[in-house]
Amino acid sequence: MQDYDEATAFLGDWGFYQKRIFFFLSIGIIPNGYVGLSLVFLADTPQHHCRLSNSSNATFAEVSHMNLSLLLPLETAGGKQTYSKCTRFKRQVQDSFNDTTQETEHCVDGWVYSEERYISTIISEWNLVCGNNWKGPFTVSVFFLGMTCGAFLSGHTSDRYGRKIVLFGAMLIQTILSFIQVVSWSWEVFCVLCFFIGFADVSSYVAGFVLGTELLGKAERTAYSTLGVCMFYAIGYIILPLFAFYIREWRMLLLALTLPELLYIPFWWLIPESPRWLITQGRVNEAEKIVQGFAAKNGIRNVGVIFQVTDSREYMLLNTSNNQKHPYSFLDLVKTSSIRNVTILSFLVWMITSTGYFVLTLGTPNIYGDPYLNCLISAFSEIVAYTIAWWMTHNAPRRLSTSLTLLLGGAVLLAVQFIPSSFHHFARALVMIGKTGITICFSIIYVFSAELYPTVVRNMGIGVCTMASRIGSIISPYFVYLGVYDRMLPFMLMGALILLAGSFCLLLPETREQPLPETVNQVQAIKCLCSPRATHHSGANTSTESPTQEVQAENNGSYFLPSQTDQTVEIH
Repeated sequence: MQDYDEATAFLGDWGFYQKRIFFFLSIGIIPNGYVGLSLVFLADTPQHHCRLSNSSNATFAEVSHMNLSLLLPLETAGGKQTYSKCTRFKRQVQDSFNDTTQETEHCVDGWVYSEERYISTIISEWNLVCGNNWKGPFTVSVFFLGMTCGAFLSGHTSDRYGRKIVLFGAMLIQTILSFIQVVSWSWEVFCVLCFFIGFADVSSYVAGFVLGTELLGKAERTAYSTLGVCMFYAIGYIILPLFAFYIREWRMLLLALTLPELLYIPFWWLIPESPRWLITQGRVNEAEKIVQGFAAKNGIRNVGVIFQVTDSREYMLLNTSNNQKHPYSFLDLVKTSSIRNVTILSFLVWMITSTGYFVLTLGTPNIYGDPYLNCLISAFSEIVAYTIAWWMTHNAPRRLSTSLTLLLGGAVLLAVQFIPSSFHHFARALVMIGKTGITICFSIIYVFSAELYPTVVRNMGIGVCTMASRIGSIISPYFVYLGVYDRMLPFMLMGALILLAGSFCLLLPETREQPLPETVNQVQAIKCLCSPRATHHSGANTSTESPTQEVQAENNGSYFLPSQTDQTVEIH
């Protein structure tokens, strides 16, 4: 049976068609870098306090010039005394001494919000403070919940209907819903739209990743999975604080971020469907026409017939036979003590790492200094992190790489609490170092986990790990929310948890330059912290090719011919 890579080897490496596909699909990743993270600014909480009955039309700045000690009670937050944000004195007399025994009441006349940083956010728009303050982090969690559902379902949908239609269908849905979100008339509507936008956002990300790995050859595929996907995701992240700095009103900011997505409409005619997927569906003539077009764009003439219809039929029959012969399930991930320990430790490491990544990404307003500058530095730190991760993947042991980067990240986050507020630049640098370490681990852990699981359940293993990552992202807004009470509390909690995750990584077996396990029984047992290097297990595949070209997450729905190597999907 003919192999796709062998059949298309005549196209060469980095021809005109490969460069075009690489460029267009990478540009398509840019919105994924700011769609979800835009909630950093859209859902931030401005400074506020109760609207005073005797100054109902006064702005926050005007009220601040009054003697607030006579109008608002004092509260202790984070070791400091501040004016209450949720209560006021019932009797607001400015020409008498402050009586601490005065009765207080809730903000019955509403709130006054500072416009020093934002003209408006969804928090100030719908008064999501005090008794409704849970709605802010809940909105972010709903977005990530939508991403969880999208990551799970988009792969199956793209397997059935095609990569291209899922990619552009998800982009279209995301764009339309974002325009509707601009005119949201209530928080409930905004929140529901967040779910479906998150669903579409991750669906376009996964479909674009899969389409790129299937359209590109071996040489371009590795570059696309790192320089293409990760770097252009970081570019989208960089765009976010630049837009937010100049547009301080949340509806206009959301509109400005959505309008550029209309530029992707012509891409429908520039990016083809995956010939690999077409072959698996028996649509060999369509696949033949697309690859013939690739050859013409690369200046190759007189190619002849590339694919045979019999190859497609044989492959579909073989795939059906294998599925009936090896009915593996998720229960195989806990079948033996070795794979059960790997699954439990990987689940915890993925969940904590994901939580830490999004806590530091979404919590930029809690970091000392200007939030726009903090977000920009955080975005640039991702480019540095991906570059280091690329080097470590090729040159450093997996176990030490993941463990040391997490231990570094956790240690510096714990150290932030000891930095005086006057040294805020140093504190911000430590937080960014911690974020860089976690981002590096977040990249390497995909490769590491792929090498830990055996071939027969590798997709399911990565799928479970990805679900753990989604759980971490869903709960991360509530860690960020703790910063309302104490700026350092999220860093302290995440620092401790990340140190724990780094210790868990040291228990996992080393996999670099080790043969990949093929069966459940070949999974290595967990090791002590100072255990010797693992020996080769018998009967395993002796290939040492990088697993970034050997596996892929189950929930991306990707699918290659038998000798074709897979690619791990990295979902932020």
